[in-house]
Amino acid sequence: MLKIYKNHFMRCLQVAIAICCIMLSVTAAHAQGTPSATGIVKDTLGTPMAGVTVKAQNAATGKSLNTITDVNGVFNMANLQTGGTYSFTFTYIGYITKTLTGYQASAGNKISLSVSLSESSTSLSQVVVTGYGTTRKADLTGAVSSLNQEDFNRGVVSTPAQLLQGKVAGLNITRSGNPNDVGTVILRGPSTLRSGAQEPFYVIDGVPGASIDLVAPDDIMSMDVLKDASSTAIYGSRAANGVIMITTRRAKAGQSRLSYNVYGAAEKVSNQIDVLTGDQLRAYLAESNRSLNPADDNGANTNWQKELQQTAISQNHNLSLSGNSGTTAYSASMNYFKNEGIIKTTGLERMVLRANVDQKYFEDKLRLNVSAVNSITSSSNISDLVYLNMLTYLPTVSVKQPDGTYTENFSRTRNYLNPVSLIDNNAIDKKVKTFLGNALAEAKLLPGLKYTLSLSYQDEQTNNNTYYNRFSGLAQGYNGYGLRNTFANTKKILETFFNYDKTFGKHDVKLLAGYSWQEDRLNDGFSTSNRNFVTDALTYNNLGLGNAPAGSVVAYDQLPPISTLRLISFYGRAQYQFNHKYLFQATVRRDGSSAFGLNNQWGTFPAVSAGWNISEEEFMKDVNFVNDLKLRAGYGSSGNSQGFNAFTRLLLYRTSTTSKFYYNGNYVNSIGPYQNANPDLKWERTNVANIGIDFTLFHSLLSGSVDVYDKKTSDLIYDYGVSTTQYFVNSLTANAGKIRNKGIEVLLTARPLRGQFKWTTTLNFSHNKNTVESLSSSLFSLPYQYTAYLGGKGQSANSSQIIKEGYPIGTFNIWHYGGKNAAGVTQIVKADGSLTTAPSSQDFVIAGNAQPKLLYGWNNTFTYRNIDLSFFVRGVYGNKILNATLANLNSPQDAVNVNIPRFTLGEAATDNNAYLLSDRYLESGSYLRLDNATLGYTIPVKNKVINSLRIYATGNNLFIITKYRGVDPEMNMGGLTPGIDNNNFYPKTRSYLLGLSVTF
Repeated sequence: MLKIYKNHFMRCLQVAIAICCIMLSVTAAHAQGTPSATGIVKDTLGTPMAGVTVKAQNAATGKSLNTITDVNGVFNMANLQTGGTYSFTFTYIGYITKTLTGYQASAGNKISLSVSLSESSTSLSQVVVTGYGTTRKADLTGAVSSLNQEDFNRGVVSTPAQLLQGKVAGLNITRSGNPNDVGTVILRGPSTLRSGAQEPFYVIDGVPGASIDLVAPDDIMSMDVLKDASSTAIYGSRAANGVIMITTRRAKAGQSRLSYNVYGAAEKVSNQIDVLTGDQLRAYLAESNRSLNPADDNGANTNWQKELQQTAISQNHNLSLSGNSGTTAYSASMNYFKNEGIIKTTGLERMVLRANVDQKYFEDKLRLNVSAVNSITSSSNISDLVYLNMLTYLPTVSVKQPDGTYTENFSRTRNYLNPVSLIDNNAIDKKVKTFLGNALAEAKLLPGLKYTLSLSYQDEQTNNNTYYNRFSGLAQGYNGYGLRNTFANTKKILETFFNYDKTFGKHDVKLLAGYSWQEDRLNDGFSTSNRNFVTDALTYNNLGLGNAPAGSVVAYDQLPPISTLRLISFYGRAQYQFNHKYLFQATVRRDGSSAFGLNNQWGTFPAVSAGWNISEEEFMKDVNFVNDLKLRAGYGSSGNSQGFNAFTRLLLYRTSTTSKFYYNGNYVNSIGPYQNANPDLKWERTNVANIGIDFTLFHSLLSGSVDVYDKKTSDLIYDYGVSTTQYFVNSLTANAGKIRNKGIEVLLTARPLRGQFKWTTTLNFSHNKNTVESLSSSLFSLPYQYTAYLGGKGQSANSSQIIKEGYPIGTFNIWHYGGKNAAGVTQIVKADGSLTTAPSSQDFVIAGNAQPKLLYGWNNTFTYRNIDLSFFVRGVYGNKILNATLANLNSPQDAVNVNIPRFTLGEAATDNNAYLLSDRYLESGSYLRLDNATLGYTIPVKNKVINSLRIYATGNNLFIITKYRGVDPEMNMGGLTPGIDNNNFYPKTRSYLLGLSVTF
């Protein structure tokens, strides 16, 4: 039996081999008779060009093939159709597209090509993403800055906004070294009085308002920053702070690509405050015949900053695949990012999965697109008390006692806690899961007329988990305390619009008309807590193990109230150009929001702009050094509805767990009003006038743009004091006041060397003047508002900043330092000019502001053959920082209780005023930072598997030049209290990175 099976198997094997031989011979014969094409692409100096897209199209059938050149500039195309005439089109960003025609594809013929591409004489041919469409930069009439992937910042990047830091004129991005810090992003100065309402509006792949955490930096292809009202008005009430358009990577027609990008980084503290060691503190006290409490000195020399800090290891992996056959396109990516913090136990971990499928039907008359992205972000943070205690906790005690318990002195007040215990005995964790799904249908109804329908759904789930164990100084006597809250935010968006593009001779017309509907359901969740746990082993994972004592209150009120916010919009845009010389655009959007009062729920936001391509005029034809010159001007309105919830306009009641009344035999929580209704609450409105010029000179040797703007915001939303004889409570959220920002932005790009050795240098700088013009209206009066109550040693009732008409946001209002008296005690200049050691708030003076006079960035890129080198310098000039951290530490008399900085050694031991917040601690915030330097090498690869392979090394924050005495001068510029360093600054890092990019 076995022999029969063996013979049968052998016969089958022989037949299979024969069939394979026949197929191979047929394939070989077919290959010998199939036309093919090969060639090389170089620039005008003879340098091979990698990544050039080559499209071969059969004139008879209309079918095409696509490929790209390798690192040697070579391309190969097999299996061309026999018969017919072929044309070959070569495209590359920044170069003039070239098409070669008339090549016959006969059997066995191999077409050989050698092509030279010339640099485009203008960057104005670049395509820019605008609201609900794209536009050539040459046709723009508004202020728009565009960056491609090669322009982005490199390094350990946790949010897309970091890619733009210092790269866009007028865009001020600040961030600490905390991996969980999203930072602040402000475009063209602050224009509102509400915290959380200064951020630009984000649009990701056409989806408005999508979460920025949904995009992995490696997946971004380009970012366009819309600055003025003529550009942003199409987004109406959400665009007063500017709009940032993010476009993710897609495959070009004919491409099929698999790529992997990876880097690993080590981060260290770039700077820290120099405080005394244990021995230095003992010596200092001995000089003034003082000594520590024996309980506070066990002979140790503990460096608390060193105990808390670590060398942080970060990593990022991005795997993506994409393809495009012309009718079907797909892309998918997976990104894993882990960023350890330099303070132990802190860190960020994020996984992003993205998929996109695009299909065309009916000879490209219908296009359907479905995309989905899911992001999971886990973060671990620490108590803010860590930042203070790592500087003030006495270095004369050890971290732990001999019995293994943490050294603590709970009898002390003012939150004096062991900083190592604070990170080891407390867990503050957060997890955010975000999903975004989008379905789009695009139909070409008539020649030039296109209809688009887009549906989006975003679901964001946030879980906050906190646990203070039985040894925690944050929950003394609680025997363990756990708090958990979870809430969901959902966003539903419908966008439906028509685009009509038509050319009539020298006339080009583009029309847009659309409708938008959006519903946001916010804070749908709950919060609960417990204490007195049997064990700490499960931390916050089982709150049911707690045994809260009778009478304790469960924290159910840790979340804002659940709300639903709806926005309905109608919008339209008309663009006209004549002979590519004269450009005109008009935009209008009408928004209706449930957030505003019944009398003002609708707002209309129009804008107009015009452009003149001067270089297209006949009188410019002989001006050879000018390649492109365009003048543009625009004026328009946009609104701001961010920063408050759906209930801001309503009369609200709430319960109180501390105020009860006796009813029907029981004590019942009281209910009472806490917010007044305002049926007249309306949109903040920002009107922007912008004049700009774009130019390209000396055959692209120098190009750039200059913009001058005047940005006026009116009907500011703020809380005003009102009489309780007219209202239930003494404050009302209402419209009043005006803020103005005026400034100039300059962008210059030069290409001094353009041979095999290339050098491109780009400089941007901007100046903005911010002024609060009014805080009052005919109904509400507010001449000024004190802010920044920093506290500390009897100063809790003192503010440090003031919002006042005629001054910018962030104006410091503090004491004026008057030197030392004969006893070495700090003096303050009184309002009458005399000196005193016992000042009052009546002696405050205005002493500068936190707004910078100049923002700048300078990038340089050098390439030679396969080697590339770039470095980026950025900085600010002319701003002030209040170093409240140093003021708080500088207290000679407190040296028996807390540690002091080395700065205090120059103070008299008897100076009991050294810590007073005066302009002695108001320091220059100017700095120049070498933010990034990257050296890369593209390895020549000669095989059919790997298309490109690049390795690189990057250093971030390599050095800084500044006079600021704190940890770092890059302060948070958001909210109403910018430019303050107050014991809450997570140290900046210096990172070193090795990376690899490979494309198959």
